[in-house]
Amino acid sequence: MPISGIQAFLEILAEFNVRYIFGNPGTSELPLNDALVGDDRFQYILGLQEVPVMSMADGFSMASRTLGVVSLHISCGLGNAMGMLYNAYREGTPLLVTAGQQDRRLQFEEPILGGDMVSVARPWTKWAVEVNRVEDLPTALRRAAQTALTPPTGPVFMSLPMDVQMEISDSLDLSPIRLPDARVRPPKEALQRAAEVLRSANNPGILAGSRVTETDAMQELVSVAELLGAPVMTESGTTHGRLAFPADHPLNGQGLPLWSPEVRERLKEFDVLLVVGMDLLRQYVYHEPSRAIPEHIRLVHIDEDPWQLGKNYPVEVGVIGHTKVSLDELNQELDNSITSDQAAAVRTRTARHVAAHESTRMSLREQIESQRNLRPLTPLGLMGTLSRILPDDVAVIEEAVTTTNTTFERLGVLKNTTGYFGHRGWGLGWGLGCTLGAKLAWPDRPVLGLLGEGAAMYGIQGLWSAARYNIPVTYVICNNACYQILKIGAKGIQLPNALANRYEGLDIRSPEIDYVALATSLGVEAYRISDPDELSERVSESLRENKLQLFDVPIARETPGRLNYG
Repeated sequence: MPISGIQAFLEILAEFNVRYIFGNPGTSELPLNDALVGDDRFQYILGLQEVPVMSMADGFSMASRTLGVVSLHISCGLGNAMGMLYNAYREGTPLLVTAGQQDRRLQFEEPILGGDMVSVARPWTKWAVEVNRVEDLPTALRRAAQTALTPPTGPVFMSLPMDVQMEISDSLDLSPIRLPDARVRPPKEALQRAAEVLRSANNPGILAGSRVTETDAMQELVSVAELLGAPVMTESGTTHGRLAFPADHPLNGQGLPLWSPEVRERLKEFDVLLVVGMDLLRQYVYHEPSRAIPEHIRLVHIDEDPWQLGKNYPVEVGVIGHTKVSLDELNQELDNSITSDQAAAVRTRTARHVAAHESTRMSLREQIESQRNLRPLTPLGLMGTLSRILPDDVAVIEEAVTTTNTTFERLGVLKNTTGYFGHRGWGLGWGLGCTLGAKLAWPDRPVLGLLGEGAAMYGIQGLWSAARYNIPVTYVICNNACYQILKIGAKGIQLPNALANRYEGLDIRSPEIDYVALATSLGVEAYRISDPDELSERVSESLRENKLQLFDVPIARETPGRLNYG
């Protein structure tokens, strides 16, 4: 049957159960938007700028564990989207990013908005291609989807010339997308060596990252931690990502610090580290000593991505394999070979770590309580207020790094560990749209977006999409009217004016932004709240009753010398 290129594109996506297409169109994307008219298999989610378009798709893909589909407007739209494409690449989010391209018959003339988009997208994608024959479009789409969704997952890019989209052909192969089973079993000998090294440790620890959650391997990791009596520490606050270990488990060792000297101090007690599902390590800025992992520590590293093994630190045992499968088989190796003496040592270690972690958690609670009556609210005061009213099934998206400070995790209040999303890429503007995407994936879960006021402004247009499509999420703007992370960073690298609390271009004041008026103008009900009791009541009601609301909360503006993520 004769069919256009863009219609073939949609037929294959529909068969693959794609529901949402996130986009901001231009002339070169009109064939797609025209084909979507009356097609109730899809819902096109319009964003008014590419940052919320990309971040909505990112959040939806991460939460649903499916392919996120994006339509951008030619070279300028791709340019606007690059920060969020960088985020998706660092997160490993499987996004299919498309952009229309000028008609092939016009490209030699260097037409308006035309350009080499493949070269622009390539550094932050797994695969980027321009489709120059309509007959190749179905194959390119199947290849792109498989590339995005097989480990290591990540975004892909397709440039679609207008004439290829519109060309009619009766010889297009509409075979469906069929994904291979990409779960790779680790070599048995490698796992045996890993188990041997871990069993021989006097004080083992575990570093765990987002790929544990993304492969549904958390229970297997819990079993390994308990068999070893090893605390589980999560990624540094700079790249915290998903929650890799239950926040309320007694062996939760909390997050790593931000700076390499403090990471070294935190890890120096361990003689062996099991690293699983994380990039080891992505640091914020250079500090001496720059090596975050102390030299005496032996590393056992398990990952699906061979690029990560030994990338920055030599490993004693490197294991390539699916995270869930590898941890399950490592459990068997450890469980079958542990001696009575080793079991006794595990019990002793476990008791010591549990006591230390409970002491740390108690100290944090006391610190929060001591700041409860301070006004304006401190970051800890705000997080303590919210921690008391979170529903058990809440999904939390954090893009307020100097306020949130992994406090929810450190308090152990996140009961449903699948629903935590932290910032791994650090391209600002991600959180507002990610919150909306997560809600589209999980319509029956309450979803809370915690945003710094600076980060929110990079993607504020997403509020219009929330109102337009009635996506009921709750936003809390943590408003200190400045780029606090930059002030902390300036102090951290000992810049002279920063040490004297003098800054240029780091304050969002004179005038301050009226987020209530701004949100209202975009169709979102909004309130400015400074009283913690009122905030608790309002946020709790918003989450419980599934409302779309934004709360602007002024917080203390003093700049701390350091951030403590654990």
